[in-house]
Amino acid sequence: MPHHTPLIGTIVAGLVVAFIMGAIAHRLKLSPLVGYLVAGILVGPFTPGFVADAGLANELAEIGVILLMFGVGLHFSLKDLLSVKNIAVPGALVQITVATLLGMGLAYYMGWGLMGGIVFGLALSVASTVVLLRALQGADLVETRRGRIAIGWLIVEDLVMVLALVLLPALAGVLNNADGSGGAGALIAPLLGTLLKVAGFVAVMLLVGRRVIPWTLHWVVHTGSRELFRLAVLAIALGVAFGAALAFDVSFALGAFFAGMILGETPLSRRATEETLPLRDAFAVLFFVSVGMLFNPSIVLEHPLPLLATVLIIVIGKSIAAWGIVRAFGHANVTALTIAASLAQIGEFSFILASLGTGLGVLPADARDLILAGALVSIFLNPILFSLIVRDHKKDDDEQVEAAKAPEKPRIGHVILIGYGRVGKMIAARLKDRNVHFVIVEGDAERVEEAEEAGLSVVKGNALEDKHLLAAGICEARHLLIAVPEGYEGGAIHEHARNLNDKVQVIARAHSDAEVAHLERLGVPHVVMGERELAGRMLTLCGAG
Repeated sequence: MPHHTPLIGTIVAGLVVAFIMGAIAHRLKLSPLVGYLVAGILVGPFTPGFVADAGLANELAEIGVILLMFGVGLHFSLKDLLSVKNIAVPGALVQITVATLLGMGLAYYMGWGLMGGIVFGLALSVASTVVLLRALQGADLVETRRGRIAIGWLIVEDLVMVLALVLLPALAGVLNNADGSGGAGALIAPLLGTLLKVAGFVAVMLLVGRRVIPWTLHWVVHTGSRELFRLAVLAIALGVAFGAALAFDVSFALGAFFAGMILGETPLSRRATEETLPLRDAFAVLFFVSVGMLFNPSIVLEHPLPLLATVLIIVIGKSIAAWGIVRAFGHANVTALTIAASLAQIGEFSFILASLGTGLGVLPADARDLILAGALVSIFLNPILFSLIVRDHKKDDDEQVEAAKAPEKPRIGHVILIGYGRVGKMIAARLKDRNVHFVIVEGDAERVEEAEEAGLSVVKGNALEDKHLLAAGICEARHLLIAVPEGYEGGAIHEHARNLNDKVQVIARAHSDAEVAHLERLGVPHVVMGERELAGRMLTLCGAG
């Protein structure tokens, strides 16, 4: 058989070029999404050189959409939304309305139809989850009041877009088959039929899926097979999405979203996320590459003013709307500015809507190109806007009051524990029992919450960033215990820590002889490898140690 096939060529070209451009974007401190979209442009039909198979790329992208929506459902948090519902729900709805109307105005100027204008406006109204969370995490704002408002706001936007994805095919079908007869009934009947199908699917998922999915995963867990668990999660995500489309005629996106949402309610949600993340990321990259392949760069020269208007709607128009809404609800100016900057970009849902709209024939190709160009520019500008606001306003008034009410205890000669996973939890429990003063550094939000509920002192963030080590008191610490499972990551943490405090005593965890050798080369004085400790303990117990 030939070594080169269109499928292999498309996957290889997409991933290799996406890696190169994503690495360049990361180096420039931009979102990797920019790199992935540029990679799609480079392997697309509108630029010279290798051209990937657009048909195959779109099919691979469909899997990417399913896994992206599964991830959205998996991380959907009703608790987070309810905690800020008074501002997030009305704020997001008003902001979506304003941005959609602005987009419809530009669409009217361009001569597009009403439905194309609605889809175009909706695509400009929803922010990227990836970009927003990265901005909040980089500024340590995820756990703050304004960070929770931004995340809750985004959840509402996502829910509205899921509804739009459900209704758009029905609306497009009515418009494409319209012959001027039937009146309102011609529109109401298909919409009612779609809503009934969706209601039937939701009922089946709540009555059957809510029991079958958790039971299946718990059974798989007890088999002890990690591979089977990973396969089960993927089978659920793809199977429910395909089954929803086949049996209820609803979109892949809605099926995957509900599968993730139901799985997210189970204790196994974190493990499901960890097991499927690599494959989900790979297909998500192919999705962004396929979107980039559709982009015609000539739009920049042919329609510069509409492109400028699109960027202004995304960066200025909806941001002013968000700022005004937050201020109208009585929140501080810095909170309003943070929300406005967080939402001044578009991403995943915009691409999904654009692809669906052009596929259904309601969105012109020029509109899709303007959406993609607007996304590239807004994602490029977003870190700059965000850094200006964070630099000038570190804390809002409410956060300063909370900090004043809870002053930090002095940290001198204490222990810093990196990681609150399986091993970290056991270490923390022993330290607590012995009344040793220690601070945990952990990046996972659920583990941070778990540690805080246990009454432990936690710094949320990546230990590879000096600011988080400094917040944990690395300069005054006596011992640093690195309990993360990756020995090479532990070596990098060791180097950062010793640069800040060359007297701190480091004890690191390793999984292999290669990791032990690597850590010892870096000068880690004490390296603990699980297998060696097990062997030593077993020999001691049998009297041969």
